[in-house]
Amino acid sequence: MREARVVRRVAAPASRVWPVLVDARNHAAWIPLTRVETDGPPSVGTQVVAVSGPGAVRGGPGLVDRMEIIRLDPPRPGHVGVAVFAKRGPVLAGEAVIELAETGDTCLVRWTERVHLAGPWRVGLTAAVLAPTLDAMLRLALSRAAAQVEA
Repeated sequence: MREARVVRRVAAPASRVWPVLVDARNHAAWIPLTRVETDGPPSVGTQVVAVSGPGAVRGGPGLVDRMEIIRLDPPRPGHVGVAVFAKRGPVLAGEAVIELAETGDTCLVRWTERVHLAGPWRVGLTAAVLAPTLDAMLRLALSRAAAQVEA
């Protein structure tokens, strides 16, 4: 399946970057035309709903992306931190994975989206169609997140 992926070195320690990246409540500040609601701080089982569209930020309708955090392993010396958000529909299925490796005073972030349309459509085809848009969204989101934690 075609996936979207961005890798970026962030000029801040993992201890500062990890809590910002895995808290989906921050994602609305990085992804245009999107509002994000969660049922609490990030932990396994946290439910996330992102709605994207021209009026979504003001509470209007849009594309609904329901997710659940199914893995949340913070980085530690010698171990890459991994957060997995399972996409639960109704439009998007698959997963988003954020990986973060400590590299001294900086860290290396890899954000991958393996996403396809939910429903009867072919997974490989819809993943390939979505990937270019997701690639651009990930580059922008991670650029904005890095600017936030590096400030």
